[in-house]
Amino acid sequence: MFYYRPAEERGKTRLGWLQSRHSFSFGYYYDPEHMGFSDLKVINDDWVSPGAGFDNHAHRDMEIVSYILSGAIEHRDNLGNHFVVSAGEVQRMTAGTGIVHSEFNASKQEPLRFLQVWITPDRLGLPPGYEQKSVEQTSVMTPLVTPDGSEGSLRIHQNVRIYRLQLSPSEAWQLDGRGRSGYLHIIEGGLHGSEYQLTAGAGLGMSEEVLQLCAGEEGVVALWFQWLGV
Repeated sequence: MFYYRPAEERGKTRLGWLQSRHSFSFGYYYDPEHMGFSDLKVINDDWVSPGAGFDNHAHRDMEIVSYILSGAIEHRDNLGNHFVVSAGEVQRMTAGTGIVHSEFNASKQEPLRFLQVWITPDRLGLPPGYEQKSVEQTSVMTPLVTPDGSEGSLRIHQNVRIYRLQLSPSEAWQLDGRGRSGYLHIIEGGLHGSEYQLTAGAGLGMSEEVLQLCAGEEGVVALWFQWLGV
């Protein structure tokens, strides 16, 4: 089973200080055909103007992962955390029983771009928590977030592993969904195969399938979400 989400069909939010692309239904953008994939409910690709951002707002019973692509976020929350999360770093919030936070572009001159990912937790009512880390690319697939925090990754309360996939130009890769489910989100570059052409912003979900893909002339950077035993 394949689920294909072309980049150009994503939802859009356009405000004076915020430009967003939504892979799944979010906020005022609603599409019953795109409500998430497995436990993955949100992928927002956000561009935030210098000095602007999201004022205090609340979340609960959600695992929220932010991956900073350029610039930096200034994060504050009611747990007492006040940190700057810079490009290349990953942030994980466990909203649990409730967390209130704000996130602003930490720069007054440079724009901010980051991916915000929401994943349903494996149980409700967890204690709120926060973690951030810079994760160095060590292989083709580098774990950013895992259930057990292995290989220097952040820990998430769900049976999902989030990898950063990086391929050189024309490098081949096999998407193996046998005995598992997976979702691929392209950040930069592209992948192509016999059935799909995946450009920046596109997504591909799969279960019990194997797909051969090859990076384009510029290579590819992507997030790969993998559920074991699903």
